[in-house]
Amino acid sequence: MDVGAVLIAMTGVAGTLGGALLTQRGADRVKKRELEMSHAIQERRENSELRRRCYTELHREARQFATALSRHLYVMRDRAPGDEDLQVLERAKNAHRDRWSETLMIAPDTVIGPANKLNDALTRVYGQIKRIEQGNPRAGETLRSAAESQHALWPLIRATREAMRVDLGVTGAAPWPESTSADDPAMIGDFEETDGEAS
Repeated sequence: MDVGAVLIAMTGVAGTLGGALLTQRGADRVKKRELEMSHAIQERRENSELRRRCYTELHREARQFATALSRHLYVMRDRAPGDEDLQVLERAKNAHRDRWSETLMIAPDTVIGPANKLNDALTRVYGQIKRIEQGNPRAGETLRSAAESQHALWPLIRATREAMRVDLGVTGAAPWPESTSADDPAMIGDFEETDGEAS
């Protein structure tokens, strides 16, 4: 047997096996990349859905808390709040607090900024209303000043909603109209200051 022929045969077999091995490794790399891309796309989709749900709930709860504050002001104007009135306000506050806590763990800073301003304002209005309700208002706190503070929540809710929509890619950075029905000052007029309330 010719040594050269054996070497050529072995080289041919090694080349064939090596080529198959390299092809298999290349196919494995491509498959791994495809899997990683598929996982990344799925993760982005799940993250987007999580943010959408969180933002929807935060927006709803902020609006409901602002509305509960308004309702409570009318109750205080007309009569002493009962247990059910107090529970309605507390449930709205607690629901918003829970959504706010979740948002802090999910949302980017571009959403946290306006949402934090809204949360701070809701908390301040709540505190003002509770102090008036308990007969311990700070200087200048009246039902009318509380109504004005409550009314000022709506532009903050709109700014937060807009930041969330931009983050979700639902809209560009174009602002919403400057005024809406929530800007109607008629509600504030329902709380005219009396001589006893004047600051």
